[in-house]
Amino acid sequence: MVAFKAAEVESFVARPDPDKPIVLVFGPDTGLVHERAAALVRASVNDVSDPFGLALLDGDKLAETPERLVEEAHTIPLLGGRRAVLVKAGARNFTAAVERLINAPPRADCRIVIEAGDLRRGAPLRTMCERAPIAAALPCYADSARDLARLIDEEMRRAGMTITPSARALLVSLIGGDRCASRSEIEKLTLYALNKRSIDVPDVMAVAADATLPAVDSLIDAAFAGWANDIEINFGKVKSSGVSASTIAAACIRQAAALHMFRLAMESGTPVDDLLRRATPAIHFSRVKAVRTALELWTSNRLERVIGQLGDTSLEVRKSAKLAHLIAQRALISIVMAARRKE
Repeated sequence: MVAFKAAEVESFVARPDPDKPIVLVFGPDTGLVHERAAALVRASVNDVSDPFGLALLDGDKLAETPERLVEEAHTIPLLGGRRAVLVKAGARNFTAAVERLINAPPRADCRIVIEAGDLRRGAPLRTMCERAPIAAALPCYADSARDLARLIDEEMRRAGMTITPSARALLVSLIGGDRCASRSEIEKLTLYALNKRSIDVPDVMAVAADATLPAVDSLIDAAFAGWANDIEINFGKVKSSGVSASTIAAACIRQAAALHMFRLAMESGTPVDDLLRRATPAIHFSRVKAVRTALELWTSNRLERVIGQLGDTSLEVRKSAKLAHLIAQRALISIVMAARRKE
């Protein structure tokens, strides 16, 4: 039985093993699953747009006609060359089709790629592919902080840009959970800073702030202002409106970073009114009171510590989906308590 570890998956995708023509790509990160499945298909055919070289099959339909997979795996391309079959798993069980394929392996120049969702350990399809000598089961889990940093640097090189360490750390805390969504956010950042050679914290904040919801702003403002009563009311509203815990955690980090920049300027002698008036992006008048209160309560050193703690919270939220909102709420309460604490 061969179960690929997460660290081994990238190597397999870069250099697919010809002795394992059947590849199951699965996991909770749907963006990463899709990205790796697409990479395997591109590596297996000469032209992905050639209908004779690439066959697309629906998993739910395979459940009704399991013999179809073997037929496609043994089909000879009209014009010769390599062939691939991409199976998109659905809600129905098509392990019978895969079992037939394992007993009648595909042609030497054909690769079968199965793109599936999050399969638990012991799931029939996953177990079958892990046990078959001619198959590989590749898990795709949410990117770690190191993976995200590598992804950011990769996209920066592609765009011909650099990013400062502090901006990279902030961006890492704001993305993750889905590879395609993370890559999209990084690309959006490079487009925003198109005429710049280096990306810094204000650029990250300006782009990330576009997605902030007003309800979330009110919640985060209340936390840093130390308004405990508003937290309980606003958190329920935000959660019930469908806002994810990751969005809440990311908004906390953005606000802490913004307040930290303001406090550094204040401690250098800049009047708070000037800072609030010249802020970019502009602060809505309804938020000015809360932001001013927060700036009176926090110092730059305390905010720096909070940013580090919130980075840990962001990762914890992504790892514990069932407890994500509870973790985010606990972080908000901690911020309120810290804001009201005299130091």
